[in-house]
Amino acid sequence: MIVKFKDGTEREIADLSNADLSNADLSNADLHNADLSNADLRNANLRNADLRNANLSNANLSNADLRNADLSKADLSKANLSNADLRNADLRNAELRNADLRNADLDFSCFPLWCGSFDMKTDIEFVKQILYHVSRLDFDDTEGIKDAIREFANTASVKQRHNLPNL
Repeated sequence: MIVKFKDGTEREIADLSNADLSNADLSNADLHNADLSNADLRNANLRNADLRNANLSNANLSNADLRNADLSKADLSKANLSNADLRNADLRNAELRNADLRNADLDFSCFPLWCGSFDMKTDIEFVKQILYHVSRLDFDDTEGIKDAIREFANTASVKQRHNLPNL
Protein backbone atom coordinates (compact mmCIF):
# COMPACT_ATOMS: atom_id res chain seq x y z
CA MET A 1 0.00 0.00 0.00
CA ILE A 2 1.38 3.43 -0.91
CA VAL A 3 0.58 6.33 1.39
CA LYS A 4 0.97 9.99 0.55
CA PHE A 5 2.07 12.14 3.51
CA LYS A 6 1.19 15.77 4.23
CA ASP A 7 4.59 16.94 2.96
CA GLY A 8 3.85 15.37 -0.45
CA THR A 9 6.22 12.43 -0.11
CA GLU A 10 5.01 8.92 -0.78
CA ARG A 11 6.10 5.72 0.90
CA GLU A 12 5.08 2.12 0.60
CA ILE A 13 3.61 1.02 3.91
CA ALA A 14 3.55 -2.58 4.99
CA ASP A 15 0.04 -3.93 5.49
CA LEU A 16 0.50 -6.79 7.91
CA SER A 17 -2.91 -6.51 9.53
CA ASN A 18 -4.20 -9.87 10.74
CA ALA A 19 -0.86 -11.51 9.84
CA ASP A 20 0.43 -14.51 11.78
CA LEU A 21 3.93 -13.41 12.76
CA SER A 22 4.14 -15.46 15.92
CA ASN A 23 7.74 -16.47 16.70
CA ALA A 24 9.00 -14.31 13.80
CA ASP A 25 12.44 -12.71 13.97
CA LEU A 26 11.78 -9.06 13.17
CA SER A 27 14.73 -7.69 15.09
CA ASN A 28 16.01 -4.41 13.65
CA ALA A 29 13.06 -4.32 11.22
CA ASP A 30 11.87 -1.02 9.78
CA LEU A 31 8.14 -1.20 10.43
CA HIS A 32 7.41 2.45 11.04
CA ASN A 33 3.94 3.40 9.84
CA ALA A 34 3.16 -0.29 9.25
CA ASP A 35 -0.34 -1.63 9.79
CA LEU A 36 0.02 -4.53 12.22
CA SER A 37 -3.48 -4.24 13.63
CA ASN A 38 -4.87 -7.58 14.85
CA ALA A 39 -1.56 -9.26 14.02
CA ASP A 40 -0.37 -12.28 15.98
CA LEU A 41 3.10 -11.35 17.21
CA ARG A 42 3.27 -13.76 20.14
CA ASN A 43 6.87 -14.59 21.04
CA ALA A 44 8.12 -12.43 18.17
CA ASN A 45 11.58 -10.91 18.31
CA LEU A 46 11.10 -7.18 17.69
CA ARG A 47 14.26 -6.12 19.45
CA ASN A 48 15.53 -2.76 18.12
CA ALA A 49 12.61 -2.59 15.68
CA ASP A 50 11.43 0.76 14.34
CA LEU A 51 7.70 0.77 15.06
CA ARG A 52 7.17 4.53 15.10
CA ASN A 53 3.60 5.43 14.18
CA ALA A 54 2.78 1.74 13.61
CA ASN A 55 -0.77 0.55 14.06
CA LEU A 56 -0.58 -2.32 16.55
CA SER A 57 -4.13 -1.99 17.82
CA ASN A 58 -5.60 -5.31 18.97
CA ALA A 59 -2.29 -7.03 18.18
CA ASN A 60 -1.17 -9.96 20.29
CA LEU A 61 2.37 -9.15 21.46
CA SER A 62 2.37 -11.45 24.47
CA ASN A 63 5.86 -12.68 25.34
CA ALA A 64 7.32 -10.54 22.53
CA ASP A 65 10.86 -9.19 22.81
CA LEU A 66 10.55 -5.43 22.29
CA ARG A 67 13.79 -4.40 23.97
CA ASN A 68 15.08 -1.10 22.59
CA ALA A 69 12.15 -0.89 20.16
CA ASP A 70 10.96 2.53 19.06
CA LEU A 71 7.22 2.53 19.66
CA SER A 72 6.85 6.29 19.78
CA LYS A 73 3.44 7.40 18.55
CA ALA A 74 2.46 3.77 17.92
CA ASP A 75 -1.17 2.76 18.38
CA LEU A 76 -1.12 -0.05 20.93
CA SER A 77 -4.74 0.35 22.00
CA LYS A 78 -6.27 -2.95 23.10
CA ALA A 79 -2.96 -4.73 22.33
CA ASN A 80 -1.95 -7.71 24.42
CA LEU A 81 1.55 -6.95 25.74
CA SER A 82 1.36 -9.33 28.68
CA ASN A 83 4.76 -10.77 29.60
CA ALA A 84 6.40 -8.67 26.86
CA ASP A 85 9.96 -7.45 27.35
CA LEU A 86 9.82 -3.69 26.85
CA ARG A 87 13.08 -2.80 28.56
CA ASN A 88 14.54 0.40 27.09
CA ALA A 89 11.59 0.71 24.70
CA ASP A 90 10.51 4.19 23.63
CA LEU A 91 6.79 4.53 24.31
CA ARG A 92 6.60 8.32 24.06
CA ASN A 93 3.15 9.39 22.85
CA ALA A 94 2.15 5.77 22.32
CA GLU A 95 -1.57 5.06 22.53
CA LEU A 96 -1.98 2.45 25.27
CA ARG A 97 -5.68 2.72 26.09
CA ASN A 98 -7.02 -0.66 27.17
CA ALA A 99 -3.69 -2.34 26.38
CA ASP A 100 -2.77 -5.31 28.57
CA LEU A 101 0.68 -4.81 30.11
CA ARG A 102 0.34 -7.32 32.93
CA ASN A 103 3.70 -8.86 33.81
CA ALA A 104 5.44 -6.81 31.11
CA ASP A 105 8.99 -5.66 31.88
CA LEU A 106 9.09 -1.88 31.46
CA ASP A 107 12.43 -1.25 33.17
CA PHE A 108 14.26 1.73 31.67
CA SER A 109 11.51 2.29 29.12
CA CYS A 110 10.23 5.71 28.22
CA PHE A 111 6.69 5.35 29.55
CA PRO A 112 4.01 7.87 28.55
CA LEU A 113 2.27 9.85 31.27
CA TRP A 114 -0.56 11.26 29.20
CA CYS A 115 -4.19 10.35 28.63
CA GLY A 116 -3.14 7.81 25.98
CA SER A 117 -2.10 5.49 28.81
CA PHE A 118 -5.44 5.72 30.63
CA ASP A 119 -7.27 2.44 31.27
CA MET A 120 -4.36 0.18 30.41
CA LYS A 121 -4.28 -3.11 32.28
CA THR A 122 -1.26 -3.68 34.45
CA ASP A 123 -0.19 -5.66 37.47
CA ILE A 124 0.60 -4.72 41.05
CA GLU A 125 4.37 -4.86 40.46
CA PHE A 126 4.13 -2.08 37.89
CA VAL A 127 2.11 0.03 40.32
CA LYS A 128 4.72 -0.56 43.04
CA GLN A 129 7.50 0.43 40.63
CA ILE A 130 5.72 3.68 39.71
CA LEU A 131 5.13 4.45 43.39
CA TYR A 132 8.79 3.77 44.20
CA HIS A 133 9.75 6.33 41.54
CA VAL A 134 7.19 8.83 42.87
CA SER A 135 8.68 8.39 46.35
CA ARG A 136 12.12 9.27 44.98
CA LEU A 137 10.96 12.59 43.51
CA ASP A 138 12.07 15.72 45.30
CA PHE A 139 8.91 17.78 45.86
CA ASP A 140 7.25 19.77 48.61
CA ASP A 141 5.25 16.96 50.22
CA THR A 142 2.91 18.95 52.44
CA GLU A 143 0.19 16.31 52.11
CA GLY A 144 2.23 13.30 53.31
CA ILE A 145 2.08 11.41 50.02
CA LYS A 146 5.52 9.83 50.47
CA ASP A 147 4.63 8.56 53.95
CA ALA A 148 1.37 7.12 52.65
CA ILE A 149 3.03 5.06 49.88
CA ARG A 150 6.48 4.34 51.37
CA GLU A 151 5.74 0.89 52.84
CA PHE A 152 4.00 -0.25 49.67
CA ALA A 153 6.69 1.20 47.37
CA ASN A 154 9.46 -0.54 49.33
CA THR A 155 8.01 -3.92 48.28
CA ALA A 156 8.60 -3.24 44.57
CA SER A 157 10.56 -6.05 42.92
CA VAL A 158 12.52 -3.45 40.93
CA LYS A 159 14.02 -2.29 44.24
CA GLN A 160 15.48 -5.72 44.93
CA ARG A 161 16.43 -6.37 41.30
CA HIS A 162 18.52 -3.20 41.10
CA ASN A 163 19.65 -3.19 44.73
CA LEU A 164 17.93 0.13 45.44
CA PRO A 165 17.68 1.48 49.00
CA ASN A 166 14.61 1.46 51.19
CA LEU A 167 12.76 4.76 51.22
